[in-house]
Amino acid sequence: MERKFEKGRTVKTFLKSCLIAASVAALAPMAIAQEDAEGVIEHPMIERYPGQYIAWQNIQNWMPYKVAAGPVTGYRHIDEWIETEGRVTRTFYALEGEDREVSEVYLNYVEALEAQDFEILGKGYSADRRGADFGSTNWITVAYAANPITEQGPQNSLFAGTSSSGGAGSIVARKERAAGMAYVVISLEQHSANYMGALIDIVEVEAPETGLVVVDAEAIGSDIAEYGRVVLDGIVFEFNSAELADESAEALQAMADFLTANPDKLFYVVGHTDSIGTFDYNNNLSRARAESVVEALVEDYDIASGRLEPHGVGPLVPVFSNGSEEGRDANRRVELVERPPAE
Repeated sequence: MERKFEKGRTVKTFLKSCLIAASVAALAPMAIAQEDAEGVIEHPMIERYPGQYIAWQNIQNWMPYKVAAGPVTGYRHIDEWIETEGRVTRTFYALEGEDREVSEVYLNYVEALEAQDFEILGKGYSADRRGADFGSTNWITVAYAANPITEQGPQNSLFAGTSSSGGAGSIVARKERAAGMAYVVISLEQHSANYMGALIDIVEVEAPETGLVVVDAEAIGSDIAEYGRVVLDGIVFEFNSAELADESAEALQAMADFLTANPDKLFYVVGHTDSIGTFDYNNNLSRARAESVVEALVEDYDIASGRLEPHGVGPLVPVFSNGSEEGRDANRRVELVERPPAE
């Protein structure tokens, strides 16, 4: 005979229900804490939001990619695009549970990109997904139509809402690295009350081979006007020497054209090196290289010597880390820097 515990319940029934509840509680974290899909490799450039897991990934060593850099301006039309190509890593992250807002995850990604010195080309969050700006359904549809995902899988949830869908946001950013420009396109959405998806596309553009890009007079004037300085691409020296290589002639001609067109302007010519070797050696080499450029412009292109003042700063002003060959290559350079007029 079973002893009554509560009205309509027995001890045996109660214990059975407790056991079931405990089992469900123990299994709940397993349902939420999903593992990454097999074989995926998380890109080190962007860290995932806590709790996310990788549900899908596609990596192409080379492919064209159109970066949408502006809002929708007409029917399925965006005016501003950056056409690029390179290694493309597309990763779809899922986040399950109801303890995070999609707006919170969106802001986390914005802050993470800004902290890493990315240039934000565009961003936007839309609670109702309406409108034409970044993050709206309209923008996401047009931006990804130019870079379609042909595989079936969880990543396609970004383009199909549900009755309990929430807000969405998108961020487009870029960063110049020694290895080349990198573009990041992030779109995320509250797909349902307990499921959030984020697609992160990373495009890594390979840096051009040194010496193949040569500055021109128009580019010199544009950079001087905006930044007060310009890197003189195409100025090449013999190895470990201040002797100008023959292939520097085109860049020197561009400098001469610019200087001739702006006869009242004065400039510093500044040499830079990487950090390999002693400081004194690099400092002397950087100055000697600046002097070689000034000498060539004065003697071969009839530029007045008083307009150009050579200086060398050795390894003191790197543009990238000297820890890689690409970084060291970019740090070895000569710049033209605007100089205040003589009093």
